[in-house]
Amino acid sequence: MNVVILAAGMGKRMRSDLPKVLHPLAGKPLLAHVVDCARSLGPGRIVVVYGHGGETVVRAIKGDDLRWALQEPQLGTGHAVMQALPHLDPEVPTLVLYGDVPLTTHETLARLVGAAGADKLGLLTVELADPSGYGRIVRDGGRIVRVIEHKDADAATREIREVNTGILVAPTAALARWLGALSNDNAQKEYYLTDVVAAAVHDRVAVVSAQPADVSETLGVNSKRQLAELERLFQNRVATKLMDDGVSLADPARLDVRGDLLCGRDVSIDVNCVFEGRVVIDDGASVGANCVIRDTHIGAGAQILPFTLIEDSSIGARARIGPYARLRPGTDLGEETHVGNFVEMKNTRMAARSKANHLSYLGDTVVGERVNIGAGTITCNYDGANKYQTVIEDDAFIGSDTQLVAPVRVGRGATLGAGTTLTRDAPEHKLTMSRTQQTTVESWKRPVKKPAAKS
Repeated sequence: MNVVILAAGMGKRMRSDLPKVLHPLAGKPLLAHVVDCARSLGPGRIVVVYGHGGETVVRAIKGDDLRWALQEPQLGTGHAVMQALPHLDPEVPTLVLYGDVPLTTHETLARLVGAAGADKLGLLTVELADPSGYGRIVRDGGRIVRVIEHKDADAATREIREVNTGILVAPTAALARWLGALSNDNAQKEYYLTDVVAAAVHDRVAVVSAQPADVSETLGVNSKRQLAELERLFQNRVATKLMDDGVSLADPARLDVRGDLLCGRDVSIDVNCVFEGRVVIDDGASVGANCVIRDTHIGAGAQILPFTLIEDSSIGARARIGPYARLRPGTDLGEETHVGNFVEMKNTRMAARSKANHLSYLGDTVVGERVNIGAGTITCNYDGANKYQTVIEDDAFIGSDTQLVAPVRVGRGATLGAGTTLTRDAPEHKLTMSRTQQTTVESWKRPVKKPAAKS
């Protein structure tokens, strides 16, 4: 089949220079959600009708499978679909979606397409307690005969609670014929896509309907407030699935997943955590409150303590990270490693059972097994122009307040005394330190504060 996605609207109520369909929901543009859902149906062609935002929209949404049709000026939904007609295969049905309706599911659309088959007009409809503003579904003996927009409806028609969502599927050749006969003789002076219903009835084409599993699948975004409401609906959907899969969430309402979060058994996640990109959490791992984790694999039984930021990293089984740790891209931690409070790592590999528990920076570093890194340790990896590597071999002990000026190597089993500035390699199994001699000035007296002068 063909899929047409209407994405030309201005979105005045968003009060933003960003095109409406590019506003983010769960970390990606509204339009991207709709495109992904369309792709899940396996269509032969996807055509995106764009207008406001122009090439900004085209550049933001990637895919060689997408075709683009410009709607300029914007004269209604029927006019928008007209712009897509040259790109459509007339031998298969066309499904029409909306770039600002991001929560529609594969299952709902598959049900609609199945109901319509190859020769019927299928409408996605829903019943609302308050249908104000929506086009009403007018039936005669149960058969759909017309859709009347709210602004054109009389008082009796406005009592109808079944409304049109705008999503439809139709035989493409017939759709082209119906669009060609549209009129803009209405309150908005626009060409309504919904008028094809009356045309189908006139042509004795059966009009069928399908309903979504949840009303939220049909909600669109016209304001920042609605965007925030849909964000919570989306996150609630994600949280529900995670809990159904066995994940323990301290509060499902305080979770944000902006990508893919894959969890094993007995995973627990505390409040206010944000997961971005692709995050995998293995069995028995836990994530404390207020963590931000992006593109990371967390091993079985690992503990991520509160207020930890992790990006593009790998955490070994039974590791303990945080609180207040920052792991930057390229961090790879072995099993049972410890990275404590206010420790930052970047492009660093730390092997099993090594520890950096306090107030340290390790950049461009390779750390062996069973290494202890004292508080205040810094690898000086940058000379202002180039980066250099530090290597700390197995069983080394790095004293507190040590600076390792790369490139430098600490041999296996070596010990660095506290306060050392290491500029040359430290040999294996030896104590290396660099300190000035400690002295005591016997005659020194602490200064005494002078009394304030009288005014």
